[in-house]
Amino acid sequence: MIGVVARIKIQEGKAAEAETVLKELVAAVKANEPDVPVYDLFKAKDGSGDFIMLEMYPNQAVLDAHQKTAHFQAVGAKLMPLLAGAPKLEFLDGA
Repeated sequence: MIGVVARIKIQEGKAAEAETVLKELVAAVKANEPDVPVYDLFKAKDGSGDFIMLEMYPNQAVLDAHQKTAHFQAVGAKLMPLLAGAPKLEFLDGA
């Protein structure tokens, strides 16, 4: 199992738009990627305004396939102008 924690920093004043875009991605993953058991969006409680995406994949092939989907690519294009920097990704191995 592979876990991913993605911390997404958004430009000031763009949080509502970014949340809508990120929720589109969550819905698309849940509807179209049955091999992805966890793909959920959270808001950081540290006052930063960051969004946190928690993801889980059974193996590297499923993670690689996820990153190549049309919906991932489309949302990435919508999200890019809203970002306040590159997302910070943490990759985890299942224990």
